[in-house]
Amino acid sequence: MTPSPTLRLDVPQDDLFGIHNLPYGVYSLPGRAPRVGTRYGEHVVDLATLLGDQVFAGPSLNPFMAQGHDRWVQVRSAIAAALRGEVPRAAVHSAAEVTLHLPFDVADYVDFYASEHHAANLGRLFRPDNPEPLMPNWKHLPVGYHGRAASVVVSGTDIVRPAGQRKGPSDPAPVFGPSVRLDIEAELGFVVGTGNALGEPVAAGHAERHLFGVVLFNDWSARDIQAWEYVPLGPNLGKSFASTVSPWVVPLLALTEARVRTPVQEPEVLPYLALDVPWGLDIDLEVEWNGEVVSRPPYAAMYWSPAQMLAHLTVNGAPTRTGDLFASGTVSGPAKDQRGAFIELTWGGAEPVTVAGELRTFLEDGDEVVLRATAPGPGGTRIGFGEARGRVVPARHGGEV
Repeated sequence: MTPSPTLRLDVPQDDLFGIHNLPYGVYSLPGRAPRVGTRYGEHVVDLATLLGDQVFAGPSLNPFMAQGHDRWVQVRSAIAAALRGEVPRAAVHSAAEVTLHLPFDVADYVDFYASEHHAANLGRLFRPDNPEPLMPNWKHLPVGYHGRAASVVVSGTDIVRPAGQRKGPSDPAPVFGPSVRLDIEAELGFVVGTGNALGEPVAAGHAERHLFGVVLFNDWSARDIQAWEYVPLGPNLGKSFASTVSPWVVPLLALTEARVRTPVQEPEVLPYLALDVPWGLDIDLEVEWNGEVVSRPPYAAMYWSPAQMLAHLTVNGAPTRTGDLFASGTVSGPAKDQRGAFIELTWGGAEPVTVAGELRTFLEDGDEVVLRATAPGPGGTRIGFGEARGRVVPARHGGEV
């Protein structure tokens, strides 16, 4: 008997990838080119086939994102309507059988430093004699640095231990070699769908029309390389070797129920950063180290909002483009088990944590770190972000280039 060319997908509404989520990603089947799909329960649904729209037939979300906010709203509604009925059998694939790829072409990348808890903890670690852990500018602007877009990789990509210069407090001169203080930073990344022209900043109140969606983001960090290089111009090689993103981009449109007010911002921010209702996102992250959850950072505690970060990024007239990515910086809460970086969790290595029965401080070769997150959806449901997974493999050289 010939199977029907259509079928109905039975996915519970409370599934993390249910009808209230509908994230975008790029997938491929063996021997076939990558295409854009959505995750629906345990299925990956091909959007070009489902909607009859060839903008989804390529290997990147960028052409679709460039169509703008009104189009995003229209397509999201069309996907939901189509999935509630009979769908083409040819569009449906098991999530377990596909390969997931980097979902968008990263045009540019900036990393912020938006958690007051993280910034204060690092201030206490690095400047223990200073009674004020935050730098004087921190509560006046979202501090950030320009990163390297080419080293943003999709979940599941191995992370080669970076090598570089490092100099300990007792070392008479710097040495070259693999990092011995390799760390993670649990963050969220925000994907720019439509950019702004040179000289035309994005107002904070208009930011959500430019922001397409959210990914999990692990900003791998070589703390010893970073410590030697970062004064006076900031992070470079200690950060630029790899950053891992999740393969599913959760649309900002799916996160209406997750919106919360940011913490009170004092002193009052300058007008270009002001919002009638400063909004953050109630997203619960989870950090798993070698199979054991060691931290649960709450994004709701972040001081600076995504809209403020984009407004600050462009206020000097800098342009953004479709596919630009900016990350939140480490997500940390007030409790020890809410710290999103191992340098915080182990207090610079002075307070080891137990991981799978072993006392640990920084990452060793073979270690695997997985970030996961969920957010509230309609009617008490939860929305999932998938995972950002990476395993550390040995450096490619030991001391000489």
